[in-house]
Amino acid sequence: MEPNLVQFKKGVLELCVLALLSRTDSYGYDIASRLSEAIDMGEGTIYPLMRRMQKDGLVSTYFVESSSGPPRKYYALTEHGRQSLNSQRTAWTAFTKAVHAILGSDDTAPAAASTEPSPTPTTLTVQKTVRNTKA
Repeated sequence: MEPNLVQFKKGVLELCVLALLSRTDSYGYDIASRLSEAIDMGEGTIYPLMRRMQKDGLVSTYFVESSSGPPRKYYALTEHGRQSLNSQRTAWTAFTKAVHAILGSDDTAPAAASTEPSPTPTTLTVQKTVRNTKA
């Protein structure tokens, strides 16, 4: 796998998890499976992310009895998580539009020279909440 592709996936992983949880509560293995199918992301990256997201207040957890083993830990989006999803989705949309504009219309070659004036550049602002880890 391309090294850049790995970085791209890591960069959008939290956004993808928030989007999945906005549709329905889910347990870790189910989240990992859906991410694996969609963007080929391994299970090992999900659980540390879920712990961090819980600590940051983006998700809450609860247990549901399982007929095939111990109770499953389900994750649910909190109001803070919903707000984070909305702001990350907005930032992602602006970012991908900017990248598409740079790459050109077919994503494989630079845009052809044009006699029309260039569109007005847009500014992209990305915000990330940083938690204080000092006790």
